Amino acid sequence: MLTVPIRQLGEPERATVERILDQDPYAGAQIAERVAAHGLNWWRSDGRIFGYGTGRSVESLCWSGAHLVPVCATPPALAAFADLLGADPRVCSSIIGRADAVLELWDRLGGHWGPARDVRPHQPLLIADRDAPVAPDPAVRLVTLKEVDQLFPAAVAMYTEEVGVSPLLDDGGRGYKRRIAELVRGRRAYARFVGDRVIFKAELAIVTRRTTQVQGVWVDPEYRGRGLAAAAMATVVHDALRRVAPTVSLYVNDYNTAARRVYARCGFVQQGSFATILF
Repeated sequence: MLTVPIRQLGEPERATVERILDQDPYAGAQIAERVAAHGLNWWRSDGRIFGYGTGRSVESLCWSGAHLVPVCATPPALAAFADLLGADPRVCSSIIGRADAVLELWDRLGGHWGPARDVRPHQPLLIADRDAPVAPDPAVRLVTLKEVDQLFPAAVAMYTEEVGVSPLLDDGGRGYKRRIAELVRGRRAYARFVGDRVIFKAELAIVTRRTTQVQGVWVDPEYRGRGLAAAAMATVVHDALRRVAPTVSLYVNDYNTAARRVYARCGFVQQGSFATILF
């Protein structure tokens, strides 16, 4: 009988991991997508999954990679994850997940990894499982591969505005542009164009069998305040529900009142709160 309360999980425990991820398909979406693509053999992906539990049972998970993501993490599990991870230098660029778990982890890890560049303690998690009550914008459509160069400046502007640093800093943006092209290739990037100019964009950044998570929502500053975003998001929701997943999810900064109004108009309903620690 195993007695270690925290351990790295491998492919033999895949069914257990999937069961826990199904308990919170929104907080666990990023991990679920990776598990579906790579399994639990960590060398085939970009991170590791740790499980917490007594004996052979596992009750809590934590993904450790470019991001740190706790899922269904109980207070004892969070303490154990923090003890394990805090013993080594930080490798993640952010901690993301349910607000209570993320903030508890950060309370325990801040002394080892701090300071953070930004702490966003309350980001409403919003879910839509039906079409928006506003009419979709027929001008919003999937981006084609030949339009990646037109989409990229808008993506850079969105990232810089949202995250607070430019994605061009580390490698001139080559890695970020590959990611944008990957989303376009996967038919997961939407935009509205005026000529060659992108005035609205959004991506399905994560796709699982339970949900697709929208990220990168952006309206050109010149076009803000014109009522464009609600109809544009209605198009994204309409297409995603029919083609990709049974729910559309996203999380938004609580202080972004304009975006929250748009999502409310589109029928999104809050189901808890996320938090993000940015390094």
